[in-house]
Amino acid sequence: MFTKRVKLLATGGTIAAAGEDGLAPALSAGELLSYLPGLERLCRADAEDILALDSSNMQPEEWRIIAHATYKALQEHDGVVITHGTDTLAYTAAMLSFMLRGLRKSVVLTGSQLPIAHLAGDGRGNLADAFTTALTGQPGVYVVFNHKIMLGVRATKLRAIGFDAFESVNRPLAGTLDARGVHWAYPQPITGEAGLQSELCDAVCLIKLIPGTRPALLDGLGDLGYRGVVIEAFGVGGLHHLRRNLIHSLGALRERGIAVVVTTQCLYDSTDLSLYAVGKQLGDRGVIPAHDMTTEAAVTKLMWALGQTANVHDVSALMQQDYCGEIGNDTL
Repeated sequence: MFTKRVKLLATGGTIAAAGEDGLAPALSAGELLSYLPGLERLCRADAEDILALDSSNMQPEEWRIIAHATYKALQEHDGVVITHGTDTLAYTAAMLSFMLRGLRKSVVLTGSQLPIAHLAGDGRGNLADAFTTALTGQPGVYVVFNHKIMLGVRATKLRAIGFDAFESVNRPLAGTLDARGVHWAYPQPITGEAGLQSELCDAVCLIKLIPGTRPALLDGLGDLGYRGVVIEAFGVGGLHHLRRNLIHSLGALRERGIAVVVTTQCLYDSTDLSLYAVGKQLGDRGVIPAHDMTTEAAVTKLMWALGQTANVHDVSALMQQDYCGEIGNDTL
């Protein structure tokens, strides 16, 4: 008699890919499970195909499908494993963290750099590690890759080919896996009531500044129907305002009711709008600091926040509250 039930939800990606004229998702969830002989001795593993996509095509509509399928699966299972393409896996993991926050069960995303059928690939190991992690029952949304366990809101893809593709940014690893099993260190903090909050707003864009970015690029966002924008600024949140006044443009967007979030182009450390005069001017205009969130977390959280409320003041409050470890690591 099995004590644990884990469900595999397959969405496509390289791990399920095959083809001689270019890789494309081909294997079903059941076929992926066949590469883990002996799993049946550890748990009852069920399988379901919900998507079959190259993750370059993973968009907000698909995030809602995955969230609903995950929430449904967790009603009858102790954990869920999701296979996903690596290119946008960090975005999906972050969005699921917000949509499914408060759940007291494990949701684990994984993928691979080579198809699971590849003899020298990483697919089998990553999938086995994902099931091993899910079977611990540790609540939260996690990314498991190359024997590392990362919070869904902290994982970022750094390598397109190397097997050590993902890093946990601005937070220590949630845990690791080795021959002795899973070693938890800093699992996801669980806050709020368990439930599904899948409402989102896809009218959000991300702009990476370069020296000389023209204000007109920002001025047109409102006319294009955007309700939120994440700005990847310099350093702790700097941007130019001589000759090309981006401060004025961002303030004008905020006055039009468009939520403006400033993050940093630096992979590590935090946005701090209180440090320099330019940052203080942004803060005075209602621009929202992303603190030490990853870009993926900032973008998906803004989409999620705008799905909860249309009031830009309330969006600001939501963006600056830590829900699942996306902000702050001072206590670690």
